[in-house]
Amino acid sequence: MNYIIPVFVFISIFVALIKNRDVYSDFIDGAENGFEILKSIIAPIIAISVAVEMLKASGAMDMLFSAVYPLCNAIGFPKEVIPMVIVRPLSGSGSVGVLTSILNTYGADSRAGILASVINGSTETTFYCLCVYFSMTRVKNNLKALPCAIIGDITGIIMATIMVNLLKF
Repeated sequence: MNYIIPVFVFISIFVALIKNRDVYSDFIDGAENGFEILKSIIAPIIAISVAVEMLKASGAMDMLFSAVYPLCNAIGFPKEVIPMVIVRPLSGSGSVGVLTSILNTYGADSRAGILASVINGSTETTFYCLCVYFSMTRVKNNLKALPCAIIGDITGIIMATIMVNLLKF
């Protein structure tokens, strides 16, 4: 498994040499294109990161936890996973931090640990993706995608909960 990247690099160089391509020039062109992409998406990345930190620092995230807790308690959803559900659509690294905290606190084999792991794998960092993708594509009517993306996240969370409950973890 440790050899996948070097093998891929050598195969790419080998194919380029067979096709008489200038490997170094192609590499430099690719790196230059990568910097252009980075330049166009860095502002949305910073904006979403600042927004997440502002929500945490202002206490709005805690208020959201408090508002959602009674509903989750009524349906038997573990309260320990609520932070994961709220942070996951906002920040991938934030959700990995929450997942790590849940796994360290409750264990990887606990119901909360398994459910948080499944939710992490079955949902997306919705707002981050929308922000980055729409800034790259210059889509004008991006608000039409937001409800669909949120419905997808909710569906992922519901299905993760159902599957974990069905499998009796």
